[in-house]
Amino acid sequence: MSQTILEAKHISKTFYDPVALKVLHDISFFVIKSEFVAVIGKSGCGKSSLLYILSTMDTDYEGDLIIDNESMRGKKDSQLARLRNEKIGFVFQFHYLLNEFTALRNVMLPALKLNKYNEQDIKKRAMEKLDILNISNLASKKAYKLSGGEKQRVAIARALINDPLIIMGDEPTGNLDKKNSDNIFGIFQQLTRQFNQTILVVTHDNDFAERTDRIIEIEDGKIIHQ
Repeated sequence: MSQTILEAKHISKTFYDPVALKVLHDISFFVIKSEFVAVIGKSGCGKSSLLYILSTMDTDYEGDLIIDNESMRGKKDSQLARLRNEKIGFVFQFHYLLNEFTALRNVMLPALKLNKYNEQDIKKRAMEKLDILNISNLASKKAYKLSGGEKQRVAIARALINDPLIIMGDEPTGNLDKKNSDNIFGIFQQLTRQFNQTILVVTHDNDFAERTDRIIEIEDGKIIHQ
């Protein structure tokens, strides 16, 4: 039986600024282990609002979010922050690397924050992640000296450092050319197939989405296909 990693149960979201505007309507779906899922839809359809909820960064919604068989409702901010760091890896459109740090140090940072292993073990684990992405040769290079594609690979290694249950991507290829976008897709596909990593990506790139395992399409805050 497949393991359910994440489940959205009847999630709705309303903004009140200045009048009530419902941006998500009764969203329900689940993601199983090793699945590579894309969430697509036009700008303003609600997919970014959904990602904020799924990543536990927005707790003001109706319905329930289950991660690793555990409801996120009623959890304290400190509990959610630890859960995010431990169980969710993030890859954004912009890499958010710290320019003054090396690639290796950037990858180590979430693990240092989690404080589950000593620094030497974290360094070893970070090198392993860089090696998986074929960029161990960049370990000692400062982030500002890396190309756009290299920075995004380092960002993926950073997302992997705590062995998350799920990686969530917010337009992870939105800032890259086609060649680098294809490279990032290949990396995600390798992670799911070779390392059983679960990945959920919000994207405008339909070519990218069509190559994933499953597409969840949102229109006007509702799922119209999954």
